[in-house]
Amino acid sequence: MGGYYAYFDPLYWLMVLPPLALMILAQISVRSAYSTFSRRPTGSGLTGAQAARMILAENGIMDVGVECISGSLTDHYDPRKNVIRLSEEVYHGATVAAVGIAAHETGHALQYAKGYFPIRIRQSLVPLTRFGPLIGLIMAFVGAYLANTTLIWAGLALFASVFVFQVCTLPVEFNASRRALAAIREGNLLGPQETEGARRVLTAAAMTYVASMLQSLMTLLYYIIRLTGNRRN
Repeated sequence: MGGYYAYFDPLYWLMVLPPLALMILAQISVRSAYSTFSRRPTGSGLTGAQAARMILAENGIMDVGVECISGSLTDHYDPRKNVIRLSEEVYHGATVAAVGIAAHETGHALQYAKGYFPIRIRQSLVPLTRFGPLIGLIMAFVGAYLANTTLIWAGLALFASVFVFQVCTLPVEFNASRRALAAIREGNLLGPQETEGARRVLTAAAMTYVASMLQSLMTLLYYIIRLTGNRRN
């Protein structure tokens, strides 16, 4: 309902196009960096899976699994199953990109193991973000229809849950990358030039989270302007 309404509003496009353009550029940058460094073999022949297991062992973590899954760039850490899942190219790949990505996902496992508080906050918000934005937007539009300011703001607060989640995601992702690069250097998993390549891949990936957060922020501000502004008018 809200999206259909917004698509015909010039203000909506004026506000969301800049972060959308940034998101597209970030995705292009990720693909470019990944394409470049997924063709750059590691001097040691180390694969992504081997790198993940070495980092876990170096930190005394023995209860986290490392599994191979299908797809491209589907890599993630699942805290519920306590397992790092790496795409086939990363799991088997003996490339700079594979080691960098595997180390990043292992960084998330380290965050949980070492009690990194922001990642637990983010995880606690996951259930709310599944239905909160849709329900919140419906509440806000119903509130606008009924001229009920309280209902509007309650709906907008619920709609904002995805933005709050993305704000919490930024420090988590940047910290995971810092842990990854530190582990790569301390364990001599990659040479200096290779480590710089891994850093470029992870930096490009991090920018997608920044763009996503900005897009959510501008969408939230748009609905605040339209719904509360119309109410005041």
